[in-house]
Amino acid sequence: MGVRMNNRASDVAFTPAVKAEQRRRGSRDQFEAMERGRGWPRTVTPDLAAILAATRSFYLGTASAVGQPYIQHRGGPPGFLKVIDERTLGFADLSGNRQYITAGNLAENPRVFIFIMDYARRRRVKIWGRARIIEDDDALLARLRPAEGNAIAERVILFTIEAWDRNCPQHIPQLIPIEEVDAVVQQLRQRIEALESELARTNGKPGE
Repeated sequence: MGVRMNNRASDVAFTPAVKAEQRRRGSRDQFEAMERGRGWPRTVTPDLAAILAATRSFYLGTASAVGQPYIQHRGGPPGFLKVIDERTLGFADLSGNRQYITAGNLAENPRVFIFIMDYARRRRVKIWGRARIIEDDDALLARLRPAEGNAIAERVILFTIEAWDRNCPQHIPQLIPIEEVDAVVQQLRQRIEALESELARTNGKPGE
């Protein structure tokens, strides 16, 4: 499966209709300056690799041949969305509700979109590309299968990057994973217990 290369990486999102809308609303000059400069990356940079290594959740967007969109949540241990090479990401497709909408869409339309939302760090990453399903590579499946949990890995999805962009944190609420909150609460409990023991030794008279 070949990957269509655009003149600029951002052309994958900025279609002629999008550019016309940007001109109509006064933002086209801003994005033309971006395109003339560094532009959007097409490969995994150290910055993106670090984000992926911490990613525990993302949304995978596909569409049918007639353009009907579908978004599916994917989750796993940190780093379960792995870097295969500078243009390729991969993850094990775990057994779910067996609707196979994503698999069916990819069978007729390889265009796919990954949306990563990191609420704790208030950052979001958008990745455009094409994907394919691999069902006969046991070694690759073993490499990508999460070590944690008991979910069944049915197949591998490989994602070829065409472009990616990271947005500003504006309007993203800061939400902290429960595991991080529990760790902080446990530290506070231990500190409180230590202070209570110290007070008990001094008969409730701090400073003596």
